[in-house]
Amino acid sequence: MRWDVLLAILCMAAVTYACRAGGYAVLRVVRPPPFVDAMLRNLPGPIFTAYVALALDRIGWIGVLGSAAVVLVQWRTGHLSASILAGIGVVWLAQVFFG
Repeated sequence: MRWDVLLAILCMAAVTYACRAGGYAVLRVVRPPPFVDAMLRNLPGPIFTAYVALALDRIGWIGVLGSAAVVLVQWRTGHLSASILAGIGVVWLAQVFFG
């Protein structure tokens, strides 16, 4: 491995750790206002939705069909593993039958 690549990876890891540890240290001392607290609690959902929307846009209607299967199985059973397998299975079957 090249030394400059290793150095870049180690520096990125150090900055990531410093950002996370710094955030915890600041939030331990300073209480954020209720708006910021609510925003921090609810932010992962929209970020995940943005990633999923990009992936669905790339795969097209087959991806939408697979995600509908995931939502339906998760809603009916509550099992995350089963819903992921259902979505993968529906996408695979749709690709086999519809190309």
